[in-house]
Amino acid sequence: MRQISHAVRMRQISHAVRMRQISHAVRMRQISHADNVDFKYVQNTVLQPESGIKNVMVPCHEYKSLVNAVKFDRTRLQIKFASEVIRFGSGCMNVRTNGTIHFGVLDSKNTGWNNGEIMGIPVKEKDLFVDALDYIEKSFSASQCQDARQCIRPPRFIEVVDRDQKQKNWVIEVDVVPMAKTVKGKVYEVRIPTFCEKSNKPKFDVNTIFQRVGASTASISNDNKVYFILGIPERDSRREEAESSQNLSEIQEDLGRKLSIRLTSGKTYIDDSLWYIIVTNKCDGDNLKNINFLLHMNIFCVFDFDPDSMTLGFCKQYLEHHAANPYFLHDYTNESRLSTTDFIKKLQLFELASWIFCNGRSDYLGGEKPCDEKNWIKTKKKQLNSGISRICNEILTKGSFQVLFLLMSEVEQPLVETFHGFFAEMNGHEDITVISESKEHYNKWSSLAQTSCSLETLHEISIVGLQMSHLDATLQSIQLPVTKAIRHLPVFKKALCVLKTVDEERMLSLEILSVDQCSADVIDQETVDNTERYFYRGGKISWMNFWMADESLCEGIVQRDAYMEATTILNNLLQGNAPKRSVARLSIYHQPGSGGSSVARQILWNRRKDLRCAVVKHSHSVTSVCEHAVRLREYEEKDRNSCLPVLLLLEDFDVEFLNELRHELANAVSTMTINPSTLCFILLGCERCHDPRTMCVALPLQTVAVTLKLSVKEKRQFSRKGEKLELKYEPKFILTFVLMSNEFEEQYLTDFVGNLLKDIDHSSVVTRLIRYVALLNCYVQNSFVSLSHCEVFLGLGTQIKGHIHNFKSSLSKQAKLVFIARKETTTHIKSIRIIHDLVAKEILHQLSGSQPQSAIAMDLLQENVLFDHRFGRDEYNKFIRDLFMRRCKRSRGDDTDSSFSPLIEHVCNEEGNFTKAKDLLTAAYTCFGNDPFFAQQLARLCYTNELLDDAVHWVEVAKSDLPYDSFILDTEGQVYKKWFNVMFEKLHKDNLMPENVTEMIGIALKAIEAFRASQKASKSESNSMNNSGFFGEVDVGCRLLNLISSVSVFSNQDGHSELLRYLVSEHVPKAVKEPWQNVHSRLKGLQKSIFDALEWISEDLRYFQTDKSDEGEDHRIKEPQQEGDPRKWLTRKISVYARVFCDARLHSANQEPKSDSTDALTPLTRRMTRRMTIYHLGGGNVTTILSLLSDKNTQRSSQKLEKIIDMYSEDSQREKLDQIDLVNYIFCQIALRCAFPCSPKLVTLEELQEISMRLYKERNHTSPASAFFLLSLLFWPEKPELSQKENKILTSAIDRLQNLYDLKIKNVPQRKKRIYTDFFLGQGVDRIVHRSKIEKYIKGTLSERRLKWLSGEVWLTTEVTHLLKRVQGWTENGNLFVQGTCKDIKIKVIPLYSASLPNGNENVTFFLGFTYNGPVAFDIRILRL
Repeated sequence: MRQISHAVRMRQISHAVRMRQISHAVRMRQISHADNVDFKYVQNTVLQPESGIKNVMVPCHEYKSLVNAVKFDRTRLQIKFASEVIRFGSGCMNVRTNGTIHFGVLDSKNTGWNNGEIMGIPVKEKDLFVDALDYIEKSFSASQCQDARQCIRPPRFIEVVDRDQKQKNWVIEVDVVPMAKTVKGKVYEVRIPTFCEKSNKPKFDVNTIFQRVGASTASISNDNKVYFILGIPERDSRREEAESSQNLSEIQEDLGRKLSIRLTSGKTYIDDSLWYIIVTNKCDGDNLKNINFLLHMNIFCVFDFDPDSMTLGFCKQYLEHHAANPYFLHDYTNESRLSTTDFIKKLQLFELASWIFCNGRSDYLGGEKPCDEKNWIKTKKKQLNSGISRICNEILTKGSFQVLFLLMSEVEQPLVETFHGFFAEMNGHEDITVISESKEHYNKWSSLAQTSCSLETLHEISIVGLQMSHLDATLQSIQLPVTKAIRHLPVFKKALCVLKTVDEERMLSLEILSVDQCSADVIDQETVDNTERYFYRGGKISWMNFWMADESLCEGIVQRDAYMEATTILNNLLQGNAPKRSVARLSIYHQPGSGGSSVARQILWNRRKDLRCAVVKHSHSVTSVCEHAVRLREYEEKDRNSCLPVLLLLEDFDVEFLNELRHELANAVSTMTINPSTLCFILLGCERCHDPRTMCVALPLQTVAVTLKLSVKEKRQFSRKGEKLELKYEPKFILTFVLMSNEFEEQYLTDFVGNLLKDIDHSSVVTRLIRYVALLNCYVQNSFVSLSHCEVFLGLGTQIKGHIHNFKSSLSKQAKLVFIARKETTTHIKSIRIIHDLVAKEILHQLSGSQPQSAIAMDLLQENVLFDHRFGRDEYNKFIRDLFMRRCKRSRGDDTDSSFSPLIEHVCNEEGNFTKAKDLLTAAYTCFGNDPFFAQQLARLCYTNELLDDAVHWVEVAKSDLPYDSFILDTEGQVYKKWFNVMFEKLHKDNLMPENVTEMIGIALKAIEAFRASQKASKSESNSMNNSGFFGEVDVGCRLLNLISSVSVFSNQDGHSELLRYLVSEHVPKAVKEPWQNVHSRLKGLQKSIFDALEWISEDLRYFQTDKSDEGEDHRIKEPQQEGDPRKWLTRKISVYARVFCDARLHSANQEPKSDSTDALTPLTRRMTRRMTIYHLGGGNVTTILSLLSDKNTQRSSQKLEKIIDMYSEDSQREKLDQIDLVNYIFCQIALRCAFPCSPKLVTLEELQEISMRLYKERNHTSPASAFFLLSLLFWPEKPELSQKENKILTSAIDRLQNLYDLKIKNVPQRKKRIYTDFFLGQGVDRIVHRSKIEKYIKGTLSERRLKWLSGEVWLTTEVTHLLKRVQGWTENGNLFVQGTCKDIKIKVIPLYSASLPNGNENVTFFLGFTYNGPVAFDIRILRL
């Protein structure tokens, strides 16, 4: 996409402005006794043509260029100037008319130029021209010289402005004002001075009478003198009459009406449909009293040129009533190159007014000091233009905002530069208004601003001379009451408090619902009908809908069964019938388009008088929401224990955000002196789900479902409601309600859409737009197309006022029925979507009959006008990207998991055309500027369909742009892995020769190298945790081992031993020496590399929960490495791996190793083969050991563990085990104790403690996290007699665990830090309780069980509470501690989930868990001794 630089565009605009100025007459300076030093002319602009007498008080004009005369010497120039002035002046005096002669302005004699075009002349000495009028005394008779001096005024020097001029030029104007009392009854004869070349002196012509004739000054012939003199009395009479009437009031401009029309865009009131940008300079105390109207306007930003505004000016006053963010001009330059969406989010635009200090800020400690005009031009002008351009071209659409200039004090150049910037970027003045009470300020302003537009245009947009108090009163009279309404909140003692606007705005992450919401709105019946009809057509329900129903202005809102169910649950929470917690949760799961949002908002509306209710806005952090929610709860309340609960609605937030918010709120409550059983917050989650009823099964007391299916009761309600609505509206105006009443039944929907699309013009541009919007709405959740995109697509041009009506009138009848307008909540850009997702899906299905969806998508990618459109570009591009890249995930509420986006899968599966899918992604790759992630997607699509050469090409393309991206490197590994697997499946394994598999081995090793590169890259990525490379290496490595073992030399009777020797020693069999000469070293490294990868995966699984995964798209694609339970996957892979490296001679299923079988092996090989045997049995790492406890057959798992322990023999006591083997041995002992406490193979806990001491070393930075985990588990203080050394072992182990965890987690968002708890502290003999034992008492599916863990319902299960031990501790400064075994030693414990730490020095009890982040606490309760 080509972009014209800002400088080039400014030059083009400047040239266009100059051309307009030449073609339009410029307003002239008015005759006045006072000098207007601020008045200026603009080079090349054109004055009105030279004129004759219209009205003696209206000056006639004559132009003289003096282009050549200015080159004369002083005497000649003075004579030339004086002769023109005296001729013109005496002519005006004789006919009694005012006049002005202009020097430096081209007249009709200057061929090739415009008559009246301003050029200006250089003036080195102004005195030269002033002194030239001394010729008056020599030209007029002695008795008339005084009259001439009174009538012919001194020269005025008007500066000519030209941005490109190298020297300063001037227009010299001489005014002639023949007052009646001076000239009455007189005729003026003059002798015009000329220069005599012979004598080199001035000479004077004969006495001549001059008069104004038309546009020129002419002499009167002797024949006409008598006639002229006889007309003197009549001319005197006209002059006297004109002068007397001049004192009468002139016709006044209706400034009040002009003001109202300009600021309301022609409406009768000011509302919030427009944004206002204010540009102002210093505002003094008197004016500050008269700008209250600004406090009630929808201000987007303020360009403030007053450095003292924060302490003494407008900003200070505004902040007393509203919240605002202070910025400087450089904040709007976007030097970090954020996208428009991120830029808006960073500056909190559309949420709080931005106060831009354009010339420093005197009270700011950061060094932004004010500067003079010249320095401002050098340092700030570029920043100003950048900010203005960004606002006008990327953030606000034309017609959606107005710019208001307030000239409150003397005007300086920077303020004018702001006008130039907005005038250029807004392509004119239509939405710019200038207000100035002072005419002097305005005159200077207009003289400087006229370089952008004419003085007449400036006058049209300006309100000048109106007192600010009058202006303030006028504007406040047309502001709607709602903009000045006082809002109220309920309080604990059943009364109300005032919610101040400034306080509400500071809680910007919340949309607060007041007791008197909408009550200040003034609406007519048309507004009522439009609001009601919009909702029943498919628009989102608003608070106005509920208010109108309450006020009986429209029919009531149907109450779904889910509303009553949710209300019952809510009442139980409030009345204490449910378990008492500070933060409660209620979830509404709903099918898309079933009305779940309406149910949720109906709950808030009906609870707004007894609870504090708010909707959580998107794009805010958990921390901000938590802070604002706490502030809302305590607002205007003195006792924290006596506050109303806050009901927070979270719509379409992911579960992790909701859980983290719950955790943060609980922690916030814990830091305050609030009773833990006091209900403070209720989180009402409203989430899309394709099977909501299943979600209700897990937590029936916290969850309700809303579906498209209606109960018998609901059907009756909808039927009655439908009958009433059809009396008011045609069915086509309430389409979604009609469809909902029929439960969106498939055949009904098909027939409905079929009738709707009947006779549609498939070739029209509007039908193309319907296809595109339907495609997006069908496949991309919450997608839309901005109204400005639609307009430019339909060729409607730039947005203008009333553009929505212009857009609607251009639509076909089908489009008018299926499109519905909406206003995007974060950017306030108006947009279009289909009335319902199911309607969009059916439209797409039926329109696909004439054009398949792949063709529609391809056409969409070719619509450059949509991609190049600037407004809403980020949102549009995101939707298109999601259309081709976003995969379905059940964890996000989708009905399935997919490998590619639903559209790509549709093209591949339903249309059966992989080639078209590939073409689509290729076109998208080009369309998005050769985006490497689209190349990655193409590689995935190609290798999935076994186009492996193409896959290699595309992954290389992706790597060329992002060579160190772990996800792309992983995809490269997947390409070669697929290639290897395809060849492996086709291979005939009978009598397989080494040379037959050489190529396959090379491809497998390429895959492994790519996976290792992915692992390395992932470690350096601080914002992601990509472990796919480890899984990929193990997958390929195990299959490669399988392939090698199938080769003839390794598949005979002694082949396994030969293979083992080849892989773990320097031995190379003769049969493979030559064919595999290039890969021997890499094959011999497989044993260690696969072992290291398995160990890494094992440890990683100990850190984090893996029962639910949602990595997000993040533009990058993470390959699915394992299906189902990753622990089971790990067990399978370890078995394959161990089988290769386990010597069959060393053991059998039922006997001990034979001594003669081991004597031939070296100690290193013997230890390795024994370890592989243990691996084969499932004891090779922590994860596989503990996974044995998940076996429901306890006897089987116990036998496996005993067999593994037998493999260690007595080595554990002889200190011959290395660190890894020692860790695994101890874990086997602990696992066996959990599975079969009476096993004879067990050693005592004391013995385990003694053995584990070998794992402890001071300053130990090499041991794995598992070693420190064991130390924290085994040395947890149960008895007070632990030695100081043992206590030091415990505390250092916990410290090291937490350090390793911080390194592991990087900067991944908090909601992805799901720490996994392996063990809990149990009662009595069962001191160590594994998680699997607790899971036995928790019923439900995987998702349901996880919800019970997150909600804390686990700790209410009787069997669990009897199984676990409650630990005593205390809280201190928001932290939780338990007593160590030595005096003054305290151990910090991390609270998890909905912990509620009390404030201060409270004693508490809790259940203790052991994790790889140290000990953690569950179900914290205050202990009353």
